[in-house]
Amino acid sequence: MAAKYILYFTAEDHYLYRAARGELALDAKFSGDDPGISAFREYLRARKDALFSVMVDLAGEDFHEDQVPLLRGRDREAVLQRRLAQRYRDTRLAAALSLGAVTTGERRNERVLLTSFTNTQSLAPWLDALDDSGARLAGVFSAPLLAPALATRLGVRSGRAFIVTATSAGLRQSFVEDGKLRFARLERAAEMVPQALAMFVRSETLRLSQYLTTLRVLPRDAGPVQVLVVAPAGQRAAFEQVLQSDARLVFRTVDAAEAEAAVGLKRKPRGTAGEGLYLHLAAKSPPREQFASSTERRRYIVWQLQRAVVATGALGLVACALFAGMKWLDVVQARSRAELQAQEARRAADAYARITATFPVTHTSTENLKVAVTEFTRIAQRGAAPERIFAHLSRVLEEFPQFEIDSLKWGTGRPGDGQAPRPAGATPKPDPQGELETVEVSGRVNATQRSDYRGITAQVQRFAAALGTAGFQLTRTQLPFDVTSEGTLTGDIGGAETDAPRFTVVFTRKMP
Repeated sequence: MAAKYILYFTAEDHYLYRAARGELALDAKFSGDDPGISAFREYLRARKDALFSVMVDLAGEDFHEDQVPLLRGRDREAVLQRRLAQRYRDTRLAAALSLGAVTTGERRNERVLLTSFTNTQSLAPWLDALDDSGARLAGVFSAPLLAPALATRLGVRSGRAFIVTATSAGLRQSFVEDGKLRFARLERAAEMVPQALAMFVRSETLRLSQYLTTLRVLPRDAGPVQVLVVAPAGQRAAFEQVLQSDARLVFRTVDAAEAEAAVGLKRKPRGTAGEGLYLHLAAKSPPREQFASSTERRRYIVWQLQRAVVATGALGLVACALFAGMKWLDVVQARSRAELQAQEARRAADAYARITATFPVTHTSTENLKVAVTEFTRIAQRGAAPERIFAHLSRVLEEFPQFEIDSLKWGTGRPGDGQAPRPAGATPKPDPQGELETVEVSGRVNATQRSDYRGITAQVQRFAAALGTAGFQLTRTQLPFDVTSEGTLTGDIGGAETDAPRFTVVFTRKMP
């Protein structure tokens, strides 16, 4: 990550820090007069196209709360610029911070905090020097603009709180409400012992609380307000002894080393006070709100766009490389599978050659044998088998135990063929109407009363009807007797008294 330079702007001297990888290094120091500006311009000549930020820590900073119509986009920007122009003579370093929406009657407005510096002329030459050198200006910040981020890092994410730090410029006090800046002030502080500095912090915080109550920024019945004090390194015990909480202020003291660890500051130059926290936040996670206009930041914005384009191209290149790698793996796997299949094919060919070598010598070719076997298998699969029709006959005979079978003839034939059923082994002739399986069943009826001609005849008819079910069709039935009124009583009742009446039934089934 490229190093970022931060110009720490105070009333007397200006310090140039270099921030990289969570560390701060003092790179140069300039006086606030014309020789200091000339030295700064000379310094910038060797660092063209570098990234710069400005962090202002001055006492003359104005804050004014106002309301504007709730708008979006360019309309909102136009209204805010008009309000800033009405409030400040020089709007080069002016900003409007949103405090959220509010409903007034039937209208919805937006609360904004207008802020700027009372003396922007002292900053103009330094900003002009940055612009003339071609440096990329990331933004112009003040310590109060970074106070909400510092409060969040130190555990204050909601409610009202005072953030108090001792910087090289003096005692910095910022009032934050629900993560948004409401007011700030800088009070000059001379060199003091820890107890005196703690007493000064208490008295100034009480004065600021009373002042904000007078301005109605802090409600009178709001209850005690939390005060987060960042004590210089090694002075936390002295501060906690002096800063006792009461009904108005609840003090919480944090050591400077603990605060630096909370914000991620790993190292800072010797002699750097509380401003190190703000400088690190300005370099690592600057807020969206700042004082520089888009015109002054145009080089930085273009640089960000260039980085975004390069990052997008790099991501596209990585994605293409990953896709190409996946396709290459697919090709390798396909080649491996093809090689395995080729090996299996060679092994199968070798096995086939070994098997065919054991075949006896024939007067025809192997291809003709294969065709003959295939055709024989097809004919065998299409040939008729008597299993199903015999199983049907067995089930019917179980229902008629008085019937005995003397003969059973099975064969195949065409519909309407008057000849006897053709044996199953005979070669069928093609017929568009299909082939039929035919079974001729001959047997006897073992009846107790053989003189009951009609009863015996009824039994044979029921037996024949049962054979004509389940997809089978009854073709012919020869009864033992002719008991119709038109004919003469005839039939075969046996040659002797002991012979049983005989019958013949023929039924068929269409072959699939």
